Amino acid sequence: MSTTDQTKQQAAPTAVAKKEPTQSERFMTKVISQFGSSVGEVALTNFQKRLAQNYFIALDAILKSTEEKRLKKSGKFQDPVPVTWQNVNMEKLACDVVAMARVGFDPSQPNHINPIPYKNKNTGKYDVTFIEGYRGIELKATKYGLDVPDHVTVELVYSTDKFRPVKKDSKNQYEGYEFEIVNAFDRGDIIGGFYYHSFSNAPEKNKLVIMTKKDIDKRKPDKASPEFWGGEKDKWENGKNVGKEAVEGWPEKMAWKTIYRAAYGDITIDSQKIDDDYLRLKQMESDFAEAEVDEEIRANANRTIIDVTPTDPPASTPDAQPEDPTGSPDPYDFSEDVPPMEQEMDF
Repeated sequence: MSTTDQTKQQAAPTAVAKKEPTQSERFMTKVISQFGSSVGEVALTNFQKRLAQNYFIALDAILKSTEEKRLKKSGKFQDPVPVTWQNVNMEKLACDVVAMARVGFDPSQPNHINPIPYKNKNTGKYDVTFIEGYRGIELKATKYGLDVPDHVTVELVYSTDKFRPVKKDSKNQYEGYEFEIVNAFDRGDIIGGFYYHSFSNAPEKNKLVIMTKKDIDKRKPDKASPEFWGGEKDKWENGKNVGKEAVEGWPEKMAWKTIYRAAYGDITIDSQKIDDDYLRLKQMESDFAEAEVDEEIRANANRTIIDVTPTDPPASTPDAQPEDPTGSPDPYDFSEDVPPMEQEMDF
C-alpha cells in the first residue's frame, strides 16, 4: 500500500456508535410532542420544562419504589409485570402530565399532586393516575372557582376552647364567629372544627361551616393508615403476624387537613372556566375509580357471600382473603400505595 493510501485510510472518519436516548430524554420528547399538539407550538417555556423535569423525577422515584414492593411479594402475590418505564403507557402519561402542568400542579411541591401507578387490566401495562393533595385542591379551586373567597380560615376546636358561631339574621348583617383559645398548651380533646369563607368587598357572602368530630371522622378513609391517623396496626416478626401494636400517628393534622379539603371542595366550579385540562383531570379520576371497583370485585369474587346491599359494609373477616406469609398485601390492592384523601406525610 502506498504512502498516499495509508494517509487516506488514517484520515477516514471512524464510525461513531449511535447514542441511545436516556429515559429522561424519551419522556421529555413525549411531553414536548404532546405540548405541541395541544397548544399549537412545540417550544416549552422554562417553567414548563422545569415542571416536566419535576414530573419525571417524581415518576421515576415512585416507579422504583413500587417495583421494590412488587419484588418483595412472593408467589401468587407478585404481579409478573415489572413496574418499569418500559411497561408504562407513555401516550396516556404524556397527555396527563401536560394537563397537570398546565393547571399548575408541581409534584416537587409538598401536597400538590401524587403520582400513583396501577395495572390496566385491558392493556397489561401500568397507567399512572394523579391524586391531588390538599394544596392541589386549593390550587384547582382557586383557578376554576366561580366565586373564590378572599380568605379561607380553617380551625380545629378543642374541649377547652371557646367557640360561638354568629349566624346571619335580623341582628347580624354578616355571618361570622367568635373563637378564643383558652389554654394554648393543653387544649384538651378535639370536639370539632370549622371553615370560614370571607369576602373583603362583599361580606354579606361570608360563609361559616361547622363540622363536629363525627363529621370529621366520617370523612376518614376506609383504609386509613395508622401511621397517619393513629390507632393499631398488625405487628410482624419473622414473616408472622404476632398481634397488634399501637401507633400514635398525626390525628390532629389529619383532622385539620380533612376540614381544609372540605373548605376548598366547597368552592363551586365555574363552568365557563372549564377547559380541556380540567376535563382531563376528571377523566383521570373516573378511570382510576373504575379500576379500583374492578379490583374490589376481583378481590371479593371468591368469597362465599358478596353483600351488595347499599349500606355501610361490615368489617372484613380475618379469613376472607389469603395472606401472603411475608406480610405483603395483595398485589392488586392499591391501599398501601395510594395516599387516601387526607393522607400526606408532608405537613
